[in-house]
Amino acid sequence: MLRRNIRLRREYLYRKSLEGKERLLYEKKRKIKEALDEGKPIPTELRNEEAALRQEIDLEDDYTAVPKTHIDDEYANATERDPKILLTTSRDPSAPLVQFVKELKFVFPNAERMNRGNQVISEIIESCHAHEFTDVILVHEHRGIPDGLIISHLPFGPTAYFGLLNVVTRHDIRDKKAIGTMPEAYPHLILDNFKTKLGERSANILKHLFPVPKPDTKRIVTFANRSDYISFRIYSKEPLNFIIHMLVPVNRSTKYWNGSTCQLHHIYEKPGGPKSVELKEIGPRFELRLYQVKLGTMDQSEAQIEWVIRPYMNTTKKRNFIGIDPDDKKKKNKP
Repeated sequence: MLRRNIRLRREYLYRKSLEGKERLLYEKKRKIKEALDEGKPIPTELRNEEAALRQEIDLEDDYTAVPKTHIDDEYANATERDPKILLTTSRDPSAPLVQFVKELKFVFPNAERMNRGNQVISEIIESCHAHEFTDVILVHEHRGIPDGLIISHLPFGPTAYFGLLNVVTRHDIRDKKAIGTMPEAYPHLILDNFKTKLGERSANILKHLFPVPKPDTKRIVTFANRSDYISFRIYSKEPLNFIIHMLVPVNRSTKYWNGSTCQLHHIYEKPGGPKSVELKEIGPRFELRLYQVKLGTMDQSEAQIEWVIRPYMNTTKKRNFIGIDPDDKKKKNKP
């Protein structure tokens, strides 16, 4: 198993090293295609290679025309089997952190929780390779409050580092009858406002934590992005039009959403018929803030950093890295 993982890693790094050459060759072919389609002369720097490149262009199809990247290789086998997730914590976890991870086990299907003990990160990743886990989720805390979430995809990465905000667990809600039971069906996903390239990357990492659901499932997981803060919620499927309406923040003057409507893990009941909707919270609820993406697994300290938030980025309030806010769209559309 160890030799196999080393071989797969070397093959992955070799394919990644070829990306620059393949991208350069793709750009040359694209320039020749544009010149032929527009009836313009071939660029002078490509005339010596024109015959060979045109022969390659004739042999290409829709699948081979655009070069693949290492991002395609990371989730190439994601559709072959359901994700298998390992949940663990930092060392010496407090009781609130343990309770939060227990509830995350029900949020992510096919997840298994492991007590950290004295294990180091490299031992955890090696054990996950041996037992064919697809993802590792590590939760951190500060003074008993969960404040960090790391998602590492196996075997090649990526690893996403999120900050945790406004965490409320089911254990914190005193009225146990009001919150109801926790459904465990495979959910549908709603990924709202992941418009930029980094947003698509983040959505790709999050959506591969969940398996393909049945068409008639009544559970919906929503990751809704506003101002680069991703709110996590769960609904039932029936009042779908109302769910889309609820994606808009209630208080537009604040950075965080109103806790009674947005950061919740919900199901719906319709006691008065199909036109009446009653919102029922079942927890947990939290917000995520992405601050780093690495091209590798959690144990690889030498892995290349794909994106990281810098101190000067905190002052760029008008710029969003993951999505585009509706308020910004309205300002642009004003005459």
